[in-house]
Amino acid sequence: MSLRKAFLLLSAVMLVASAPVFGQSAAGGVVSLDSCRAMALGNNKQLRMRTESVRMAGYQKKEAFAAYLPALDFVGGYMYNQKEISIFDKDQLLPTKTFDPATQSYQFNLVKNPVTGEPVLGPGGTPIPETVALIPKEAMTYDIHNVFFGAVTLTQPIFMGGKIVAMNRLTHYAEELARAMHNAEAENVIYAVDAAYWQVVSLKAKQKLATSYVALLDTLRRNVQIMVDNGVATRSDLLTVEVKLNQAQVDMTKVDNGLVLSRMALAQVCGLPVNTVFTLVDEDVESVAGMAPVATTYNMEDVYSRRQDLRALATGVQIYKQKERVAMSDMLPKLALVGTYSFSNPNMFNGFSKRFDGAFSIGATLSIPLWHWGGNYNKYKAAQSQTHIAEMELDNAKDMVNLQVSQSAFKAQEAMKTYHMTLTNLDKANENLRQATLGFREGVMTTDNVMEAQTAWLKANSEKIDALIDVHLCDVYLSKVLGTLPYPTDY
Repeated sequence: MSLRKAFLLLSAVMLVASAPVFGQSAAGGVVSLDSCRAMALGNNKQLRMRTESVRMAGYQKKEAFAAYLPALDFVGGYMYNQKEISIFDKDQLLPTKTFDPATQSYQFNLVKNPVTGEPVLGPGGTPIPETVALIPKEAMTYDIHNVFFGAVTLTQPIFMGGKIVAMNRLTHYAEELARAMHNAEAENVIYAVDAAYWQVVSLKAKQKLATSYVALLDTLRRNVQIMVDNGVATRSDLLTVEVKLNQAQVDMTKVDNGLVLSRMALAQVCGLPVNTVFTLVDEDVESVAGMAPVATTYNMEDVYSRRQDLRALATGVQIYKQKERVAMSDMLPKLALVGTYSFSNPNMFNGFSKRFDGAFSIGATLSIPLWHWGGNYNKYKAAQSQTHIAEMELDNAKDMVNLQVSQSAFKAQEAMKTYHMTLTNLDKANENLRQATLGFREGVMTTDNVMEAQTAWLKANSEKIDALIDVHLCDVYLSKVLGTLPYPTDY
C-alpha cells in the first residue's frame, strides 16, 4: 500500500471515529422529514430576505396609496440681507392740487405769470408747481436685514394622467410578485431538505448493508480457515476471501464517511451546526407502502395556477402593463388643487411691519405636454415592447412546465417500476445466496461460487436501496413541478 493511500485511509478512519464526539455536543432525538423542513424554513437566510422583500413591497404599496390623498407641507427659512431696501433714490417733491369751484375739479397749484395769468414753464418745458409735498427718502426705506418667512401648502392631485392609479396597481402586483418569489424560494428550500434527508437515509441503509456484507464475508473466511486447517481447502482460497473481506471493509469505511458528511449537509440545510447528529424517522424505511400512485394526466391550468414561478412571470406581465400606463401619463394633462398659507416677518400686508403676518391663497395648476420631439411617445412604445417580451417569456415558461411535468411523471413511474423489479431481483439474490451457502456447506460449491452469490446479493440490496430513495426523490420533485409542495404563507 502506498504512503498516500495509507494516509487517506487513516484520515477516513479518524473522521469516522470522531463521529461520536460530534454527537455528544449535539441535540439528539428522532427527527422527521416535516421537522427538518420546518427547521430549514425557519433558519434559511435567503428565505428571510424574501420575507423582508414581501414586507418592503407592502410598505411601497401603502406609499403609492398615499398619492391619492392631499399632501401637506411646510417650508420655512431665514435670510440676512446686507442692505436696506428703498423705493426712492432721493427725497421726492410732489405737486399739489387745490379744488376749483368754477370747474368743480382739482387743479394743480402752479406758478403763474401775473400779467398773462399763464403757468410759468421750467427749463424742461413743464409747468413749475407753486407748492409741493415732500416725501423724504428715509420714509420709504425699509429694514430687511433679517427676514423670516414660511408657508404651509396643501396639494390635492385631481388628475395626473392616470399615473397614481397605475402606480397603485403596480405596487399591488409588486407585492404579489414578492410573495410568489418567497413561495418559490420556500419550495427550493424544501426540495433541498428532502434531497439531503433521503441521502442520509440512503447512506444509513447502505451502511447497514455494508455491515451485513462484511459479516457474511467474515463468516465465510472463518469457514474457509477451518477448511484449510482440515486440509480440504487451499491457502489460495483463504487469501481470495480475505482480499474480498478487506475490500468490503474499505467500502464500509467509505460509506461511514459519506454518512457523516451527508448528516453534516442535512444539518447545514436545516440551519443547525454542522456537528449536529440526530436520528431520522425514516432511517429504517424499507418500502414505499402508502405512497400514492403516479397519475398519467394532469390539468395543466391547475398546475399553472399553482406554480409560483409562473405566477411570478404572470405578475411581471401585469407590472409591465402598468408601466405602460405610467409612460402614457407623461403624454396627458395633469391637474392639481393647491392651497397655501404664507407668512413673513417683516410683512407688507398693512404697510411695512416688522412682525409676523400671513394670508391664505388657493388655486389650481394645469400642466399640458405639447411637444417633446416624440420622447414621451417612444418611452411608451418601449414599455409596450417590455410587456410583449414578458408575455413571450411566460408562454415559453408554460411550455417548459409542460415538459417538466411529463418528464417528472415519467421518471416517477419508471422509478416505481424499477423499485418493484429490484424487489424481484432481491428475492432471487436471497435465494441464490441461500443455495450457494447450503451448497458450500455440502461441499458441492466453491468459495468463488459463494462470493459471487454474496456479490450478487450485495448488488441487489444496493439497487433496491437506490430505487427506494429514487422513488422518494422523484415523488418530491414531481410535487415541486406540480406546485403541490407545502410552503409557509406567514410573511
